Amino acid sequence: MSKSFVQRFSIRSTLGKLLRPYLAPLLDPSPAARLIRQSALRQWKLLAVSVGSGLLGSLGEGGTLGIIFLAVGLMTSKSSHYLSQLPVLQGLPWLRGLFEQVDYWPTPMVFVLLLGMAVGLQLLVSFCTYINGVASGYFGARLSREVTALLNRRILSLSYACASGYRVGDLLDYAGNAGNTVQQQIALANQLIVNIFMLAIYLAVLIAISPWLLLVALLLAAALAMVQKVLLPRIRSNSYDAQLVNVEISSRITENIQGLRLLHSSGGLLAAAETYEGLLSESERVSRRSAKLSSVVVPLSSLLPIVAIALIAGVSVVVFANRASGVLPSLVTFVLALQRLNIRISGLASLASAYASSTAQVARLNTILGDDDKQFVRTGGVAFSRLQYSVHLADVSLRYNPELPPALNQIDLVIPRGQTVALVGASGAGKSSIADLLVGLYEPTAGKILIDGQDLNQLDLASWQQQLGVVSQDTFLFNASIAANIAYGSPQAQRSAIEAAARMAQAAGFIEALSDGYDTLVGERGYRLSGGQRQRLSLARALLRKPQLLILDEATSALDSQSERLVQEAIERFERGHTVLVIAHRLSTIVNADLICVLDHGQIIERGRHGQLLERRGRYASLWQQQISQRKPLEIVGNPYAT
Repeated sequence: MSKSFVQRFSIRSTLGKLLRPYLAPLLDPSPAARLIRQSALRQWKLLAVSVGSGLLGSLGEGGTLGIIFLAVGLMTSKSSHYLSQLPVLQGLPWLRGLFEQVDYWPTPMVFVLLLGMAVGLQLLVSFCTYINGVASGYFGARLSREVTALLNRRILSLSYACASGYRVGDLLDYAGNAGNTVQQQIALANQLIVNIFMLAIYLAVLIAISPWLLLVALLLAAALAMVQKVLLPRIRSNSYDAQLVNVEISSRITENIQGLRLLHSSGGLLAAAETYEGLLSESERVSRRSAKLSSVVVPLSSLLPIVAIALIAGVSVVVFANRASGVLPSLVTFVLALQRLNIRISGLASLASAYASSTAQVARLNTILGDDDKQFVRTGGVAFSRLQYSVHLADVSLRYNPELPPALNQIDLVIPRGQTVALVGASGAGKSSIADLLVGLYEPTAGKILIDGQDLNQLDLASWQQQLGVVSQDTFLFNASIAANIAYGSPQAQRSAIEAAARMAQAAGFIEALSDGYDTLVGERGYRLSGGQRQRLSLARALLRKPQLLILDEATSALDSQSERLVQEAIERFERGHTVLVIAHRLSTIVNADLICVLDHGQIIERGRHGQLLERRGRYASLWQQQISQRKPLEIVGNPYAT
């Protein structure tokens, strides 16, 4: 084939356009592509086996085509020395001498030998295909495990403020589909490598037989490239739409299940079902469009080679008329190689569709793997072991969002070791925000939180959090036994300590009344228990840790009067000698606190002990009067401000 011919038909340019969509991920600087490449380097042995088996299999395929050429030529040649007279052997005297000896064998024997060699090479190709599939499967499975674990760790490493900005369905989708996305990318990459090797072999065979007839293959590739150029952007766009719809479906069903109580109690079941079915209809529409787009490429790639083979058969007599080896061997081998080439080009077309479809999934991976808009849990610092003096919020301010007003504004509050400090105020006054800051869910916008005079930012956050006990209004229980839920966060706790914590939290009575006692499964989010029972288990969990700082955020809000009294007694016994921060709505639970702070619009407007605040007749006294009036609707006898 002349150099001008190669330049004229731009083989390199045509193949480059055909392969560019597949080679792009190898150079893609995005976090997902970078992660796949780094993981591949760590598993280079499996990668080498996969690539090596693909290369060996493609060489075996080329050898099979060569043997078929020899076999057909042998059966159609009138010469008794057909093999030794092949032009390709003129530069290989040792191989020509071997074939000269074979030429003296009976023709049927030589034909059977060639067929046996072809079968042997195909067995080699099949074995290499098997090894390639196994190595690629192992490689993909290992990367899937690594990436799934990495995504799980990454989600858990996000700061609470950052993670709470995502919907639960989105995070579930990230964690659940990342491994499958990477596994799919590895499988596609493996198929791409095998297809490239085979394409190279078939092209080499076609060029050796007839460079002019190779033009048909190039036209075929160009036609498919044009089809892909038109279809792939539409497939990618449709795949992105499908990904958005599927995430919305996942999020919606997750929210429906989590909100079953609300749906049942508010009569929203029908509306929720109709909304979900609307999303399913949208998913069906997108899937139908995807089926129409992706089904175009394969029929076209099957039709074009048949047309090409018909043209080849018509002109082959002229092209091969003067060949010493005859027309039939060249034609048979060329058509067979072209047919196999068509299969590989069809494979590339299918790979292009698969790559386009997975683009949206990879793009979603990039959104969670990118660091630009992420905040992460702080790690490192000085390990915390014991509170010795106090916790001090020094001129602390907090703004959850730059566009929102501050939740806290220049809070100055000292919580001495061994004392109980209570926070009261209307909803939205900033009480829970102080608790969130102390727990480390958020960081102050301004000011510092000092632990024994040391900035909390300089402490190892995990070691500080492990010394906290937190009981909030929204109690969370795992679908596990009561004992396991109480011991969560204290994995080394003995059964006796678990039971002692339950008694302290006034939970032992109802636990022991259950058929399985402490081994009773509480159900998803503890749905088998009442609100008060869940809150007492949460209190037992906190008390079991023997925390350096116990934070009670409306800890008795879900309890009836009798349970509240019992739990309050338990809290008061724990408070002696312990450091406690109480966020209270019922003021009767904090009358014995060492310090009571009244918050309003993110600021402390009053502070003091219960009696002192009543004497001032300010906001606290007004709140106390309101609650006393609600508990005693009849005329209050005596001093309304008495404790």
